[in-house]
Amino acid sequence: MDIRDLLHIKYPIIQGGMANIATHQLAAAVSNAGGLGLVGAGGWDAERVRDEIRKTKALTNNPFGVNIMLMSPHAAAISDVVVEEGVKVVTTGAGNPGIYMEKWKAAGIIVIPVVPSVAYAKRLERAGADALVVEGTEAGGHIGEITTMTLVPQIVDAVNIPVIAAGGVADHRGLDAAYVLGAKGVQIGTVLLASYECPIHENYKNMVLKAKDTDTVVTGRQTGAPVRVLKNKMAREYLNLTKYGNASLEELEKLTLGSLRKAVFDGDLDGGSFMAGQSAGLVNELRSVEDILKDIFENSLVYKGILG
Repeated sequence: MDIRDLLHIKYPIIQGGMANIATHQLAAAVSNAGGLGLVGAGGWDAERVRDEIRKTKALTNNPFGVNIMLMSPHAAAISDVVVEEGVKVVTTGAGNPGIYMEKWKAAGIIVIPVVPSVAYAKRLERAGADALVVEGTEAGGHIGEITTMTLVPQIVDAVNIPVIAAGGVADHRGLDAAYVLGAKGVQIGTVLLASYECPIHENYKNMVLKAKDTDTVVTGRQTGAPVRVLKNKMAREYLNLTKYGNASLEELEKLTLGSLRKAVFDGDLDGGSFMAGQSAGLVNELRSVEDILKDIFENSLVYKGILG
């Protein structure tokens, strides 16, 4: 199935549901540009998510969705809000959406979980997922350990629903590669950080623009919650603390407490957690969301073939 038909969008693209970043401004901009924008619920409570949904509706008449982090204590309440507000698409992460599936399906919601492995992909297909975002370790934020290049084709072979590739896609070459691997679309996040509409601190945008190929690291592997971020003082201190396995969870939590908010809102270059994928090295220009999507899709040889 063509995800453009499934989601009623111009371009087969989903915006990543980045916590504290994927607000109504970014979601509406992506939807207006022809992709599927997402409000990233993150750790927000249900009423904050409701407010963001309503603000998004005021800025776009095109389809958009909500990303729900299922480990959030507010996930159950948010699962009701998306039904009440008539949201058309829900993507999920950090958990199994099975307990909400019947309710969402009854409301006509398209459910697209983010998956890091073949076994999990097959399990969620059985649970009723309409499509899957298959995210490789190249992505920013919370990640698995398998690369996009190897994970996407294995999941394409294992399921009968559309696969959307994520991790490492920042331009038309990434899109072409995703299609050759068997994907029906892509999810992007890092490249959108360097957009006029992205509501992050200018320091965050500048870090992405200046990033080179070796400028991301993964923290949190020792605690079972790996996160890809741009190198800075906080990330280096974290890695030093965990180098010999002697750091306590309390020490690590103290170091990272509120670090994403410090990056997004304060632009704290030393203490912030600047989540970004390895594709940051491909991002060197501040542009509008519309120009980013046009560049990805209108320069793609594979996409031109699909349209032709």
